[in-house]
Parts: sequence; structure tokens; C-alpha cells
Amino acid sequence: MKHFLDITRETCPMTFVKVKLRLAKMEKGEQIEVLLNTGEALVNVPQSCEEQGYKVLSCEPTDNDQHLLLIEK
Repeated sequence: MKHFLDITRETCPMTFVKVKLRLAKMEKGEQIEVLLNTGEALVNVPQSCEEQGYKVLSCEPTDNDQHLLLIEK
């Protein structure tokens, strides 16, 4: 099952907190797409996820200076 989370209205450190809370509700092997802004969140969220043992599968730019991050629990 694939989940989706838009954190474009959040600022660090809440960006990763929101992602971590959603990941905690997911089963191992499930994936989540996270829409985030370019800048601090784009650096911190993938790094923090990997430090917590999650797999960052991809990070693709979108049209509005945002990125779509794919993470697997």
C-alpha cells in the first residue's frame, strides 16, 4: 500500500516529525510519497529518514519548486 503526505506547509523540524509519525502507523514494506519544499526540508527529511533506518527510494522534482520523496518503511 502506498501512502501520501503533503508537508509543504510545515517548517523544520516539524517536517520530519510529521513524516515519522505517519511512518510509525505504517507496516514494514509499505511506501509513502512525501511532497516537500526545496530547501531545508529537502536536505533534512531524507537524511533523518535514513538515519532512522527507513529507505529513501527516490526524490523527484515537481513543477512548483517542490519535490516528491518516496520512502519505504
